[in-house]
Amino acid sequence: MGWYDALEAGELISAPSAYESKRFGVSVDRVTVSASAGTQLAEVLTAVDKSAADVVVLRYPAREAHWFAALANGPRTALLADSLVYWSLPVGKGRRPAPLAGFNAGLERTIDDDLVDDLVGDIFGDYGNHYCANPLFDRALALAGYQEWARRSIADEGAVVLRGPDRRVLGLATVDQEQSWTEIELAGVVPAEQGRGRYGHLLAAVEDASTSRRLVISTQGHNTGVQRAWARYGFEPVHTLLTVHLVTPGLLPGEQEQAGREG
Repeated sequence: MGWYDALEAGELISAPSAYESKRFGVSVDRVTVSASAGTQLAEVLTAVDKSAADVVVLRYPAREAHWFAALANGPRTALLADSLVYWSLPVGKGRRPAPLAGFNAGLERTIDDDLVDDLVGDIFGDYGNHYCANPLFDRALALAGYQEWARRSIADEGAVVLRGPDRRVLGLATVDQEQSWTEIELAGVVPAEQGRGRYGHLLAAVEDASTSRRLVISTQGHNTGVQRAWARYGFEPVHTLLTVHLVTPGLLPGEQEQAGREG
């Protein structure tokens, strides 16, 4: 979820998610409370009650931990799906690694779609995102969604690419350039090159390509390895959201079986 929706939107956001609904074959609404919204629990419960979607993906500030009890006591089945941590860095303040002989990184405006799909599949194939918490969301379809997202982003703004001495792509970062911040949307290094310090070079190239004064990035709370890399580079954590899936009763596999026995 983008930086604006997570931290700066001044009011609760509620809208259908066309991409997710089409991909997973169940209707999905998104309800989001930003760090700045000042939204109260009653307003959140009203927004959820108004939704006719099969699944409401709700994200709200982690400081409102007490909200989950009310959500779990509502008519929908509540699945605690993840925490999402946001980090920020002033551009020019990154702790850049020493240059690597033969390696180069920079913004590339066009990248072959098949290569993008292969890279995203290699880098994020085992990524434990919030979809994994919900049996209604197939993991393979979730990965396909990440691949589609990367292709759309690259078509709009290109991507920062890290290449090795043989010109093979070793790392990829898609970005959203806004006036006040540059958001790193998807970023990673292929598995064969992980643990060798390559990721810091990718971040440095993103910093060079930034058109704003601030870099921002986010990940699931369990993804501690990449957050250590961000901390080493100079990023600081600024906000955490909780993700809850609120599912219409009777749709989850266990509930379907129970309904069948009772019927």
